[in-house]
Amino acid sequence: MSTKEIYLEAGISKEVYEFGEQIIEQLKDRFSEVDHIAEYNQMKVLRAMQKNRVCAEHFAATTGYGYNDAGRDALEQVYADCFHTEAALVRPQITCGTHALAVALSAILRPGDELLSPVGKPYDTLEEVIGIRDSIGSLKEFNISYAQVDLLPDNSFDYEGIKNAINERTKLVTIQRSKGYATRKTLSVKEIGELISFIKGIRNDIICMVDNCYGEFVEMIEPSDVGADMIVGSLIKNPGGGLAPIGGYICGTKECVDKCAYRLSAPGLGQEVGANLGILPSFYQGFFLAPTVVSGALKGAIFAANIYEKLGFKVIPNSTESRHDIIQAVEFGTPEGVISFCQGIQAAAPVDSYVTPEPWDMPGYDSPVIMAAGAFVQGSSIELSADGPIKPPYAVYFQGGLTWYHAKFGILMSLQKLVDNNVINLENLSK
Repeated sequence: MSTKEIYLEAGISKEVYEFGEQIIEQLKDRFSEVDHIAEYNQMKVLRAMQKNRVCAEHFAATTGYGYNDAGRDALEQVYADCFHTEAALVRPQITCGTHALAVALSAILRPGDELLSPVGKPYDTLEEVIGIRDSIGSLKEFNISYAQVDLLPDNSFDYEGIKNAINERTKLVTIQRSKGYATRKTLSVKEIGELISFIKGIRNDIICMVDNCYGEFVEMIEPSDVGADMIVGSLIKNPGGGLAPIGGYICGTKECVDKCAYRLSAPGLGQEVGANLGILPSFYQGFFLAPTVVSGALKGAIFAANIYEKLGFKVIPNSTESRHDIIQAVEFGTPEGVISFCQGIQAAAPVDSYVTPEPWDMPGYDSPVIMAAGAFVQGSSIELSADGPIKPPYAVYFQGGLTWYHAKFGILMSLQKLVDNNVINLENLSK
């Protein structure tokens, strides 16, 4: 059986398969560039592990308080060295990216302080953390105010607006690298560095925190290389490499990380407690594999952008723009487009491929959301997944794929479902 035949057997039509192959033929140079970045980042991770003399003893399980956990401490130093920071907090007790961000914000901000977002509205699940939408335990309940400066229509920073928004109460600036459920561009590390430099030029004591979710290992440098005091992320996204079953990280200055550790555990305890419960091998190996896994996800995102742009849909980023995260947004303009796309991604999964996803009211969101993810780790968005809110402009957000070949199949299946559901005319594939 040929490669083409096995795709046909899996439910991809001849027309869809051949359309995809035409697109891939045009992407060889882009894919080569992705491989070059992955090779550099692989060496960066490897050197950090070698420097810290990672050994089999570091994989031992600890329970209870987790005192003297050498494996946990070594892993945190590996993260710090790889991301060029003074310290790191890498823990299974951090449940997700939103939790990591909430820990970081709560650790630094005090009553009377103000939080500023100079890149527009943050991701939906942070709205309740901040208090944009009322919720129990929000920063707003602790008299921490929030200010926001939107990006300009051309997606550039509103430097004048940012300057005017900074005041004596401004304590922390949060910079979301990825787009979230918005259709703005993702910020490059270079752009983030320029923004941080501008903010520090106004007041050098302002803490600059970057939500680095979906961005790790996409470029050769990270926001911590360009002045960020903290970078924050989830281990079930890029840095977990698809193996970490839970967890999050905060890397940054020692002062910031110490405060975050005290907030995560308890005052006086900090990083000294927190058993690893036997999952350190997946943390270490996942981090080691992450640059290669991210490269496969990036190729899938580039492939999706080129597929759907050629079919006439708005894609963010577009087919030729440089990449700064693994997320690909596609605007369909109709609920049927978003739903069909997600059903295709689900049908391509190794787990729960027989399940049909439908929109539902999820905690933390203000509209029904559809999510497709047949993942080995629940909610892991470094694995092949897609999701989107069922509201205008009816955009879907695709990300992940532990291998390029799985990401390819997922995109082809998403296109197949759109054709089968008459959202896309099959004749358009030959134009």
